[in-house]
Order: sequence, then C-alpha cells, then structure tokens
Amino acid sequence: MVRKVLISLAATGMLLVSACNTVEGVGRDVESVGDTVADAAD
Repeated sequence: MVRKVLISLAATGMLLVSACNTVEGVGRDVESVGDTVADAAD
C-alpha cells in the first residue's frame, strides 16, 4: 500500500514539473509574438 502511494506521489510530481516547463515555454512563445508585433508596428 505504501509503495503505491509513493509511486503515485512520484508520478504526480513529475507531471507538475513537466507542466511548469510547458507553461514557461508558452510564456516565451507569447513574448516572442509580442516582440514581433511591436517590431512590425515600429
């Protein structure tokens, strides 16, 4: 039983870490699009 709980916690932790990386990547993409639009406006 304890082993299943530990495996579940480890899997949840890995998903959270990968989600943070995904959100960070989306943030960079949005920033890049904003910079491109700003450059085009100039």
